[in-house]
Amino acid sequence: INASTSARPKMSGESKKEEFRKYLERSGVIDALTKVLVALYEEPEKPSNALDFIKQYLGAPTSGDVETMKAEKDEMMKKNEELTKELEAVQAKLEAMSAGGDGE
Repeated sequence: INASTSARPKMSGESKKEEFRKYLERSGVIDALTKVLVALYEEPEKPSNALDFIKQYLGAPTSGDVETMKAEKDEMMKKNEELTKELEAVQAKLEAMSAGGDGE
């Protein structure tokens, strides 16, 4: 038995390419890429970063958006830590007040 023979018939390189092209067309990738490239072509002032333009057009965050989100995340984590410490202090104070009030 030939080792290259498998249960499925092998697709030629061209048929694989054609199948992939059909997949991209069915999933809307071809249309989306065509639209974004047309929008970039029609842009009167070409953006300095074409990749960020494409990402933004397709709805993905740009590198600037990611940096802003990271900074916001760091700020929120710091605030969360502060609030957690504040909550622990208030809970400790409440427990102390409860313990002191039991004997009265």
